[in-house]
Amino acid sequence: MLGRLAAKRLNEIRQVFRQVLFPSRAFSTALNYHLDSPDNNPDLQWEFSAVNKEKVKEILSHYPSNYKQSAVIPLLDLAQQQHGGWLPVSAMNAVAKVVEVAPIRVYEVATFYSMFNRTKVGKYHLLVCGTTPCMIRGSREIEEALLQHLGVKRNEVTKDGLFSVGEMECMGCCVNAPMITVADYSNGSEGYTYNYYEDVTPKRVVEIVEMLRKGEKLPPGTQNPKRIKCGPEGGNTTLLSEPKPPPCRDLDSC
Repeated sequence: MLGRLAAKRLNEIRQVFRQVLFPSRAFSTALNYHLDSPDNNPDLQWEFSAVNKEKVKEILSHYPSNYKQSAVIPLLDLAQQQHGGWLPVSAMNAVAKVVEVAPIRVYEVATFYSMFNRTKVGKYHLLVCGTTPCMIRGSREIEEALLQHLGVKRNEVTKDGLFSVGEMECMGCCVNAPMITVADYSNGSEGYTYNYYEDVTPKRVVEIVEMLRKGEKLPPGTQNPKRIKCGPEGGNTTLLSEPKPPPCRDLDSC
């Protein structure tokens, strides 16, 4: 009797926890699900363009013939460039055929790396660095300025299909924080560019968006006119001469 009551009570507790936890679990794993849609399902035909088929051969030439699967990442990147910045499941299947692996092996890679987009993005996909140095330097304000100006939420595409805004972790230019990346898919894989814009401000990122909208090209790198690359404002104040060799040993004898 007591055993049945305990089992019943335990089952009730489990039901309560399932109701509470299920939404967060579903959200945390949402990016790993695929649901067929009219423009993203395995029945759609997808293949590399004639130009990109030659690039596929060149990529595969970098790897031993019995290790074709090592080319999965560059091939997925090429497919994403060709498909306007995102990877439908049919493109992943095409890559699986090229490297002669089961499709699940390609899905595993595409779902692991956040640089692969599995939903549509804008022709200009703007990525705001969200790691600590950029956050301290105002990356949240940068992202908010972009979202408000474009009238979208994070990972949404503008109605004209030109822009989308996402977040990316450290881009490796902490000295020039805050920064954004612009992945330009407006000219297909042949004209694809991926540029860093550093030392940005809320005002400057809006200006960058409007320049891109007009088709204007701006030089990547620091947007602070007082800096040269990653040097300090006003120029270097130290390390102005050639470095001296270490006095502890004769380098020529090494």
